[in-house]
Amino acid sequence: MPWVDENRLDDEGALQALDTRDSLRSLASAGAQVRRALVSAQEAGIERVSGGERPRSVLVAALGGSSLVCDVLDLLAEPGSPVPVLTRRDAPLPGWVGPLDLVIAVSQSGRAAGPLALAAEAARRGASLLTVGSADSPLADVSARARGVHVDVALSTPSSRTALWSLLTPVLLAADAMGLARVPRTTLERVADVLDEVAEECRPSSESFVNPAKALAVGLGETVPVVLGDGPLTGVAACRAASMMARTARVPATHGALPDAASQVVATLDGPFGSGAPGGSGSGARGDDIFADPYLDGPAAPRLGLLVLRDPDLDPQLRGLADAVVASARESGAVVLEQEARTGEPIERLASLVGLTDFAATYLALGLGLDPSVSRHVTELRDRTG
Repeated sequence: MPWVDENRLDDEGALQALDTRDSLRSLASAGAQVRRALVSAQEAGIERVSGGERPRSVLVAALGGSSLVCDVLDLLAEPGSPVPVLTRRDAPLPGWVGPLDLVIAVSQSGRAAGPLALAAEAARRGASLLTVGSADSPLADVSARARGVHVDVALSTPSSRTALWSLLTPVLLAADAMGLARVPRTTLERVADVLDEVAEECRPSSESFVNPAKALAVGLGETVPVVLGDGPLTGVAACRAASMMARTARVPATHGALPDAASQVVATLDGPFGSGAPGGSGSGARGDDIFADPYLDGPAAPRLGLLVLRDPDLDPQLRGLADAVVASARESGAVVLEQEARTGEPIERLASLVGLTDFAATYLALGLGLDPSVSRHVTELRDRTG
């Protein structure tokens, strides 16, 4: 069974030695990323996107650690956007994209094959182009040749996972300028403040019993995690959290959002990670049996760990459904952890959850004795695939 070393989490020296690429420091820079991206976007002339006019449609291309950009824009634009907003991870570019459309390509390095290919094809067809990535990169070159708008990523971080807010902020500013979503500069400045507050609460010097991210890491450390959002907004945060657990902490996690995921989450409570052996109950699960003999009975099976992300501005009907799922999970003997977003505009609420769970996934990696930025198998995969 994996075991999170709480003593290591409270030892700043041990954390620093294991975190070879300063992932925690990069996550703490999220507020600064927003502020610097606001400046970079203004300097790049973000108001020139799509010739200053509303496009016929918008297609966002991002993948890997940048893919949340697609999900967030889709979330914020969907309720009232006057034009379709679609997402794409890889080529080919849909045949209907042409001179009346806008393609947004996002890649921290400016070299990700999918966004780069989509941007190049969009430029060839005469579509408007907004790119976000490193300066002097192939993506920046494609944008320059197409007379698009390129926003440089000014603050360097070890990976796109820790550069999220540098990549997302220019896209949200552009969406606001075109009337696709309401995310003005003043709101993004408040988002920066929220991320600063989360970073302060989750700082490495804060001990586990008061640090919410470390507490989540300890709580999830010996479980099979399921991250559940209680609605559309928290569903986006749940997807990000599960991705961060897998990529950063190397812990396979599933995710879902209500109302669709209610049945599939509750169904797992009948299985070996919920109530234990067939016919068992939450109170009788062997993981809680102090008389269980690990030599005769074998090691205890890991328990289901349900992390529920809550939105304070949620429809009462969905809130009732979330409460019912939580009650069922507790009765089954699953480990249940709940985290409510801060109040504010949708992007502020989302930022509070994403900031916290990003820290939690990183502390989970460190508590398990893993470097959050370096994976031997990922390196080998890159070597094998060129």
